[in-house]
Amino acid sequence: MVTHRRWVFGVWLIVLVALGSFAPSVFSSLAGAGWQANGSESVQVRELAQQHFGGNSSAAVQVVVHSDSASITDPAVQDVIADVSGVFTGDARFGDVVAPQPGMTISPDGRTGIVIAGANGTTDEMVKAVDDVKERLTALSGNGIEVYPTGSSALWSDFNKANHDAMIQAELFSWPVTLAIMVLAFGSLVAAGLPLLLTVAGLVASAGGLVLLNGVTPISVWAMNFAMMFALALGIDYALFIVARFRDALRNADPRAAVAETMDTAGKAVVLSGLTVLVSLSAVLLVPAPAVRTMAVGIMLAVAFVLLATMTLLPAALGALGPKVNAASLPYAKRQAHRSPKFAAWGELLHKHPWPFALVSVGILIALALPVLGLKVAMPSIAVVPEDAPVRQGYALVQAQFGPGAPGALQVVVPDADAVETATVAAGVDGISMVTPPQSAADDSGYALLQAIPSVDPSDEAMGSILADLRSTLPDSALVGGAPAENLDLQQALNDYLPIVVGIILVLGFVLLLVALQAPLIALLGTVVSLLSTAAAFGVAKLIFQDGHGSSLLGFTPQGFLDGWGPVFFFAMIFAIAMDYTVFLLATAKEHYERSGDSKVAQVDGLAHSGRVIFAAAAVMVAVFFTFALSDPLPPKEMGIILGVAVLLDAFLVRLVLLPVLLRLTGHGAWWSPAWLRAVLPSIRFSH
Repeated sequence: MVTHRRWVFGVWLIVLVALGSFAPSVFSSLAGAGWQANGSESVQVRELAQQHFGGNSSAAVQVVVHSDSASITDPAVQDVIADVSGVFTGDARFGDVVAPQPGMTISPDGRTGIVIAGANGTTDEMVKAVDDVKERLTALSGNGIEVYPTGSSALWSDFNKANHDAMIQAELFSWPVTLAIMVLAFGSLVAAGLPLLLTVAGLVASAGGLVLLNGVTPISVWAMNFAMMFALALGIDYALFIVARFRDALRNADPRAAVAETMDTAGKAVVLSGLTVLVSLSAVLLVPAPAVRTMAVGIMLAVAFVLLATMTLLPAALGALGPKVNAASLPYAKRQAHRSPKFAAWGELLHKHPWPFALVSVGILIALALPVLGLKVAMPSIAVVPEDAPVRQGYALVQAQFGPGAPGALQVVVPDADAVETATVAAGVDGISMVTPPQSAADDSGYALLQAIPSVDPSDEAMGSILADLRSTLPDSALVGGAPAENLDLQQALNDYLPIVVGIILVLGFVLLLVALQAPLIALLGTVVSLLSTAAAFGVAKLIFQDGHGSSLLGFTPQGFLDGWGPVFFFAMIFAIAMDYTVFLLATAKEHYERSGDSKVAQVDGLAHSGRVIFAAAAVMVAVFFTFALSDPLPPKEMGIILGVAVLLDAFLVRLVLLPVLLRLTGHGAWWSPAWLRAVLPSIRFSH
């Protein structure tokens, strides 16, 4: 890379210009929906409703028209309803437009009506369609008449906008904080700026890549949100590890040889760490939910580009800079050695008194992990949307005028022959307050559609048993769907796949550590302690987001559960980050064990040479993640706090205390490997 650095810079410039030209449209072009369990009964119902009932599915747009003083039949209100219908007319994405109907979509007091615009497109297309028309719809409010678009597509439109705004705000806040930490860690403006430039390159390339990939298959806009955060955190981690090692190697070698030594030691650790992250996230691809899968794809793409830049662009830049990497140094930095005396002393202390530190750290982690046993998960409620969002105002109006379950109507598609029986049985199910008369399909397909209105809010715990009762008591030919059913089916799929995803991540994580370290015992211990810090992070999440401890300080109203996609997705992310630090620490310890053959030297010098980097990298990650905790919407807040707490616990209790103590207690056994295993595994050495 150093020898051919002009080629490296040239190729990266071409890549960044090519992909960067697509990057600005990343948030407007990516998909807005995809929160569904592919192949589920509720998805079948939505597809049948769109195909045979003019698009009157869960993706249809419902526009609430309300007046405190005039009835729906008033000419002024009728004019507004006509204007609402006019917004949808001529737009091919919308199907049949149904005006408010007495006894169904007109409230008992006659002052609220719901206009339904059918969905002709996919859920992603309908979210974009609402993005395009919602301002025109809300602009029709005035003269005592209120107009609010609501329904599932409008919910995702407002939800995605709120999250996007929060993400951008958090990113803007985190960059200066990150730069400040980097300057303190490196003591040099040039050295501190390199990781940020590397991260920008990875981000621009991944943003353009996601736009191109979206042309092949819909990619959730959340993929870019997560990719931004992860690219920043991991890009800085990798660059920090390599730049710190390069500055040390530069003391005794010319720039070219220093880069060679750096990549032969720290470079290997970074590659193995990046592979661990990619492998952990790849397990999430098993979950049959497009939004969840594409979020994983977004992060994997960002990590792949950051890893590629770390392996090519960074060594080329370091070779070109040489001693100038220390330019604009703070006074203390010139005296700073790669081997930290403070972390060496800390390693000696852990070596002398391992048991007290082991018991305290394990005790804290187990105490924090215990609440996870009572963790509840569910799909987000309307409460995750800002109170002033049109969809939430429309939702509140529908509940006030039509009853608590009205915004979450369940849809039943059934053959005409069974329609009357289905309506009668559905009306007798506990928790169903009303069933609309069956509506036959206009295309003579032989299907009928009826709506079953629950008596509880769509996010109420009772909704699960109501749906289960409906499905078990209705005729076998009846299919039950609707927005609440889609949420519950998705939640069930996430619950079903969680143990599979966790198992695959643990096995693959262990195998990668085993390949990297050639030592089964420490590979197993490294995997187990990562699981401990992950469980502790979810225990803290249960206390904060389910039980509401600290909710007033953090500025949110607890939902009484953690968002349903959290366990699967956050487990993969937390485990990936935890293994990141594990590889950094154990690769450095293995390097010193290979040189000295002394287990104490491996433990103490491993900590002395990697402790400062782990500490600085963790500080950067915690700062990045906790800035997301300042967001108003709940999902970025959950993500920021859970990941921030995970890194805090993992770096400071596990990597800087528990894992070094385990190296001390296991001694030479930590690095022992049977001859047959060494013969099978590829030979990887960390000493240069």
